Amino acid sequence: MQRYAMVVKVKPEWEESYKQIHAHTWAGVLEQISASNIRNYSIFLRDGYLFSYFEYVGDDFAGDMAKMAEDPITRAWWQFTDLCQEPVESAGPGEKWAPMEEVFHHA
Repeated sequence: MQRYAMVVKVKPEWEESYKQIHAHTWAGVLEQISASNIRNYSIFLRDGYLFSYFEYVGDDFAGDMAKMAEDPITRAWWQFTDLCQEPVESAGPGEKWAPMEEVFHHA
């Protein structure tokens, strides 16, 4: 199992919409998350930043993420959520959610 954490900004005018969208996440999106070997997925909000955390239990992260990106339901979902987000200043080229460095973990 590998832990992943990422950060992105939420546009202030879209913050409430983003919360409402996720309060009613489409079943197909949730199914694809599970099919992509993602477990324990959470998104947190604080001061205009969204922080996501999940655990990956597969053995081909790049392949599973590519399958997710090809899923038509997930792609339609991202059209809504992408409107609400903007990358943090340190995000790489073409990177929406920027990966975070794990500096501490206690199991």
